[in-house]
Amino acid sequence: MAKLDIPFWRVAPQDPDPDILRRIGTLLREGGVIVYPTETFYGLGAVPSLDDAVRRVFHIKGRAGAKALPLIAADTGAARRAVSGWPPEADRLSRAFWPGPLTLVLPSASFLPLAVHARTGKIAVRVSSHPIARALAAAAGGLLVSTSANLAGEPACTDPEEVSETLLARVDGMVLSGRLPGGLPSTIVDLCSQPPELVRAGCLPWERIREFLRS
Repeated sequence: MAKLDIPFWRVAPQDPDPDILRRIGTLLREGGVIVYPTETFYGLGAVPSLDDAVRRVFHIKGRAGAKALPLIAADTGAARRAVSGWPPEADRLSRAFWPGPLTLVLPSASFLPLAVHARTGKIAVRVSSHPIARALAAAAGGLLVSTSANLAGEPACTDPEEVSETLLARVDGMVLSGRLPGGLPSTIVDLCSQPPELVRAGCLPWERIREFLRS
């Protein structure tokens, strides 16, 4: 990895240093943007309630503003605070599959900037199975933007050495956790629709989700 004038924090997934987490949390709450590990790829993280930080994420990626940004929540309570409605289906699915690779689309809480949900009024949120991602979300106040740490049009990265130097020069730090497994993304289910709809097939089979929706 090239020498860049940003901090690189090595964080052990099962034993993260609380002091490092506090420092990163402060940086995020002050509007910082970081690269961090998720259960599949390295992601770009920012506090989604901070409009300037959200705009920086779009700028860093070169991403069209018409695309919404998914969120990671520290826990189910944080996810519920990010939405304006929590139907019974959300309760059943979150109990069954969180932390895990299920993203739920729900009506956005009013405090989130319009850019986060691309003016749709709906946000996509999950509780990640990666302990560092959850810990960083908690340190940031409960929620963290979770979009892949790559420039628009380039592939997502499992190896921290593969993250674009151009992208790294635009962020405020990177959390290192070795090579990540990659693989299929989370399954996305829209609970704003009735009946709920599959938005994106992922590593969690739709038929398994439907079993809990029917219960």
